[in-house]
Amino acid sequence: MKQLKLVVGLELHGRGHDIQMYRIEMPGPKVTKDIAADAKVRVSVPRSHFNELATKGRIKEWREAFVHGAAKATGIEQVLKLIVHVVERQEERARTRKAKA
Repeated sequence: MKQLKLVVGLELHGRGHDIQMYRIEMPGPKVTKDIAADAKVRVSVPRSHFNELATKGRIKEWREAFVHGAAKATGIEQVLKLIVHVVERQEERARTRKAKA
């Protein structure tokens, strides 16, 4: 993912109608508190889940958050598919390393 130049909009939902918006520019990442009008992908996560995922989450936990609906991603379909493909390959490499060990 290091070679992928991408702008992601991150929406963190708090209690009530509180939403904090961030612009994440990669590679880097360079994070700014902004609306990210140029984002190719938007990720929406409840703040409580994000805090847990950001501090302790590995690829497996992030994937589960998306599968179970705690996190949602929208945007350009080709970019989303590319990210899914990269994540799947990383998980496969991790399984291969465990099998060899």
